[in-house]
Amino acid sequence: MRNRLFSLVFVIVMIFSISLTGCGSNNGNNNAAATDKPEATTEAVATNAADTATAEPAAGSDISGKITFLTNRTDMIGKEYDEYVKRFNEKYPNITVEFEASQTDYNQQAKVRMASGELPDVMFIPTIPNSDLPKYFASLDDLGLNDQITFKDFKSFDGKLYGITSGNSTSGIVYNKKAFADAGITEVPKTWDEFLAACEKLKTNGVVPLASNFKDKWPLNDWVYAVPRVIEGKADFPNEKLTSETPFTMDNGYGKALGLLRELNEKGYLEKDINSTNWEQSKKDIASGKFAMYFLGNWVINQVIGAGTTADNVGFFPLPYDNSGTPVAPLSPDFFYAVSKDSKNVEAAKAFVKWMIEDSGYEDFAGFISPLKGKESKLAQLKEFQATGVVLQEGTPDDAKVTEIGNKAQLDLPAVVQEFVLAKDPQSVFDKWNKAWAKAKKDLGY
Repeated sequence: MRNRLFSLVFVIVMIFSISLTGCGSNNGNNNAAATDKPEATTEAVATNAADTATAEPAAGSDISGKITFLTNRTDMIGKEYDEYVKRFNEKYPNITVEFEASQTDYNQQAKVRMASGELPDVMFIPTIPNSDLPKYFASLDDLGLNDQITFKDFKSFDGKLYGITSGNSTSGIVYNKKAFADAGITEVPKTWDEFLAACEKLKTNGVVPLASNFKDKWPLNDWVYAVPRVIEGKADFPNEKLTSETPFTMDNGYGKALGLLRELNEKGYLEKDINSTNWEQSKKDIASGKFAMYFLGNWVINQVIGAGTTADNVGFFPLPYDNSGTPVAPLSPDFFYAVSKDSKNVEAAKAFVKWMIEDSGYEDFAGFISPLKGKESKLAQLKEFQATGVVLQEGTPDDAKVTEIGNKAQLDLPAVVQEFVLAKDPQSVFDKWNKAWAKAKKDLGY
């Protein structure tokens, strides 16, 4: 499962794959993409720069110091991270990098460290208000990346940059190419009608068209965090709830997005029993062709391949939300790198963050889209996705007031999806949550 990070896409997003001990946003903005990462099992690992320094001075040899990076990617410690440091030390031979594994829920552990005043030199930013960023982190404006990075404003405050996304995710259809070919589908669908026709061919051929993992709830994030924004053509659409007493209607982004999933269920294009699905098994079923598709972030591509198929059997295309034939998809950030303002080696820490963004290749390993604007992915599936001419809609942070109202109303949007899809009268579901929203909004004085 995924470490709790979008939703928002957009789940954010992100959602952000990210995965998880549970599921959710890694940035506190419901936009983040998710990733599927194992629990921490490895203690802190150190790689000494002296072991890899060369006789000839490398660029950056005037920067020295020892830094620690607190990471949730425990699966990379002793493996990919060691290789990264070897390459990093070719440029910065006098910087020692240690990795500290997050032994519990990353977000919670990071907050504990912040409260104790014992921050590592480099870390991912947990869910805190942007107004608190200057209390803990150093400005990254001097890295010269401001004009090159996506989501520059997500972790900025008072005009200063404090966090840079480690990678981005989009949401789309991850599919088994052989299952498509066996069902007689020769081209990926470009409209909703074509998508439904493809689902019917798959169903007729004895294949479950779309694995929803409905019971687990978190795989539904994109339907309620990402799709409504795209349908409305407004990245900031979720924040419009702040000015409404009835934010959930059948004819706005929420109703239309949830209506798509409801239609798929009613036509028998989801699992036969959507209340008894299994996430880990579904990856194997997609890999084998028993199930044909996921609607999830691109982070799941490598997991499907790892579940028992070849990379050339897995494809990725934008979900056609309507019949316009113009593909649009959400873009959500993953965790954001930050440097502790109290680090004894701020310059070394910043050099490491910049190297991770520009040179490490982490985004390709993790199945992300690069945080640098216009940098083409090396992953075949993302190349296929981008070749459709898809327009990526860069997400925006949720307004703090919207989050506050939602919390007071006990509004669990993926749970609303579950209710909506299964309800005899979906309008009654919206009526219930509109009432809860309006009351919370009034109680808070908004």
